[in-house]
Amino acid sequence: MGDPQSQDDNKSKSTTTLSESEWEEPFTEEDLQAIDAAFEAATSSLPKKRRSNPDDDDYNTAQQDHSKTARRRLPSSVLALQHPNAFALSPCRQDTRMRYPAMKFGGQITYSRTAVEVEKAAMEIIKTVKAKKSELGQNTVGFDIEWKPTFKRGVPPGKVAVLQICGDTSCCHVMHIIHSGIPRSLQLLLESSSILKVGVGIANDAVKFFKDYNVSIKAVEDLSYIANQKLCGDTQNWGLASLTEKLICKQLLKPNKIRLGNWETKYLSKEQLQYAATDAFASWYLYEVLRSLPDVENLEKVTAANQSDEQATEEPQAASLK
Repeated sequence: MGDPQSQDDNKSKSTTTLSESEWEEPFTEEDLQAIDAAFEAATSSLPKKRRSNPDDDDYNTAQQDHSKTARRRLPSSVLALQHPNAFALSPCRQDTRMRYPAMKFGGQITYSRTAVEVEKAAMEIIKTVKAKKSELGQNTVGFDIEWKPTFKRGVPPGKVAVLQICGDTSCCHVMHIIHSGIPRSLQLLLESSSILKVGVGIANDAVKFFKDYNVSIKAVEDLSYIANQKLCGDTQNWGLASLTEKLICKQLLKPNKIRLGNWETKYLSKEQLQYAATDAFASWYLYEVLRSLPDVENLEKVTAANQSDEQATEEPQAASLK
């Protein structure tokens, strides 16, 4: 089973809005201690300034008046920035996951479950992809599948029940193929070498699809492989959710009651449709993000070349100073 936003989801950061009620809440003693500790840590490396004499009457009076002054509490969204890893280079860590907004496909979800509906949906995808290829030179779609799991030993999982495809921010197709089967136009779409299908673990999905329906999915590319080329250069098994956090700092929600639910049901629920569409959309969107990044190997070469140029420039200058 494959490892889920509206048109403005191409932004890598979200905007935090603070309500007036958040600002007006009074500090708790725990908040004050946390603020003092953060301030002390931030200023410990700075030169110490001469402070007023504690024995001075004016100083003591000012301190007493200050302690009696009502102070307002910082909102939780601001206090969260005191976390030691708040500004780390890799902010999307497991322990900070809940800080990030959920990724959600916000376009139109086209649900098809009969052979006629799936045939029409596949033809529409082919038409749209061809138009984008002639206009933008792009012919990539996000791809994912779902099936009913089994929880009994010795019982194989169900056939692929749902296939979802997404190629932009406006529309995502969710096809209930356990009921429709594989119409001719859908087979042509899947076997087309000119339409690139991207996803995490997509090679395994293609193998299962072939076993279940005897249809060979061609032109597939694994996002995990691309991520290793672009991000670290090492072999790391990325999941769709972890890759979403790493690249765009958003959560890809994977509730078990949906992920491990009955995908062979007569009609998919709204939650199942949203889950399936978001997964396919995330695959397409993350591919667009990844392909805009330089390869780690090329980046290292460029960095090394720049350093060599800097050294070559510095050497004549050093010689002229002698």
